[in-house]
Amino acid sequence: MATTSTSTTGSTLLQPLSDAVQLPIDQVNFVVCQLFALLAAVWFRTYLHSSKTSSFIRHVVATLLGLYLAVFCFGWYALHFLVQSGVSYCIMTIIGMEHMHNPMMIMTQKITSLAYEIHDGMFRKDEDLTPPQRDLAVRRMPSLLEYLSYNCNFMGILAGPLCSYKDYVTFIEGRSHHVARPGEDGREAPPCGGAEPSPTAAVVQKLVVCGLSLLVHLTISNALPVEYNIDAHFQATASWPTKVLYLYVSLLAARPKYYFAWTLADAINNAAGFGFRGYDRHGEARWDLISNLRIQQIEGSTSFKMFLDNWNIQTALWLKRVCYERTTWNPTVQTFVLSAIWHGVYPGYYLTFLTGVLMTLAARAMRNNFRHYFLKSPQRKLLYDVVTWAATQVAVSYTVVPFVLLSVKPSFAFYSSWSYCLHIAGLLVLLFLPVKKTQRGQDPHEHRRLSRSKKFDENSWGQNSFPTTTNNVCNQGPAQAARHPSGAE
Repeated sequence: MATTSTSTTGSTLLQPLSDAVQLPIDQVNFVVCQLFALLAAVWFRTYLHSSKTSSFIRHVVATLLGLYLAVFCFGWYALHFLVQSGVSYCIMTIIGMEHMHNPMMIMTQKITSLAYEIHDGMFRKDEDLTPPQRDLAVRRMPSLLEYLSYNCNFMGILAGPLCSYKDYVTFIEGRSHHVARPGEDGREAPPCGGAEPSPTAAVVQKLVVCGLSLLVHLTISNALPVEYNIDAHFQATASWPTKVLYLYVSLLAARPKYYFAWTLADAINNAAGFGFRGYDRHGEARWDLISNLRIQQIEGSTSFKMFLDNWNIQTALWLKRVCYERTTWNPTVQTFVLSAIWHGVYPGYYLTFLTGVLMTLAARAMRNNFRHYFLKSPQRKLLYDVVTWAATQVAVSYTVVPFVLLSVKPSFAFYSSWSYCLHIAGLLVLLFLPVKKTQRGQDPHEHRRLSRSKKFDENSWGQNSFPTTTNNVCNQGPAQAARHPSGAE
């Protein structure tokens, strides 16, 4: 049997399992540690519930378990996490401002998010903050233990997702189901009453999604490699419809590995009792406070922005909060550039995100200029949805190929095989169609007024609707929601 032994700084204890399943040891370590974290989360919620032990103990255990998982996966290089957290904590303590692969990316998000939240809470006036900024603002410096627990807890150290510091501390202190949170209109809603809902159903449902995603990844993804899009024989012999179809199918097959990792991470947090958002209009508990994706909306996206809104949700929220809302010049461009820098140094990342800027702006212009013509009848609207779904799926696939290929030469080989057609189409759209001024281009006083409205509160950095982590979460309990559906989300 061929060996799958690879260079790793983490534990090699599971090398026999790695050889048996023919997967690299680092991937095996990651999956096994996440499954261990899932079991630890159930234990944490059962035996270290906030009603049974102190917040101090919960912080300590969450941190130690997280560091153990990091050491198992990455060896003593995991101490970089601790050093990064410690140095950043010292910097923020001294000056009150914000100051590595996947765990450091998540830690970068948490450090910068917390830094801005401390800055908003301790160094800015309330009237200068938007409602989401005011709600997330941290009014006192966290203790070192709280800070380390937020960054290194076992639930999110390997795969996230990002959460706000206030949401995490509220969970640790056992106040998630009793604290009043902002409603849809931005005003404070009464706290949820009654017994704490169980996350079991949500966890089971997400684990089923994980199993199906893993099955698809292991059986289909390898049979449809993205690299085949630049195969010389394929490029020379395939017809254009075949190229388009294979591009879409190969990128569709590449997504389940992300569905698996992010959904499992979400299930781990839910199993520990973290992630409760409130109740829906049917009175059912929602466990999507820190969910990172919505698969149905992703695969059914009818606009480039709709796809982005439902893919890697917490990262998009982070980009909105630390960049889009705070920059004064061309926030869309700066946000995409920051996203590329955050992902790493591979040229493919920059090609993807720079292309994404063009596609986002062109799609916005097309929507603003043509969509209203198709809203006059259900038949026209259906036609519009079908056409925009197909265009969106092809445009997204075209855009993210360099993200998968990583290097410059194969990325340009792909775009050349398509004659840069979507780049040219996007530029022509921006040149010849009028572009509506966005909110960020309005008068500062008008912007401040809009920032206090529901519309701004729900806007993403790319203009369309987008749930924030602390909005629309606890407007009413299940009984009230069942009786008054109009008041629920």
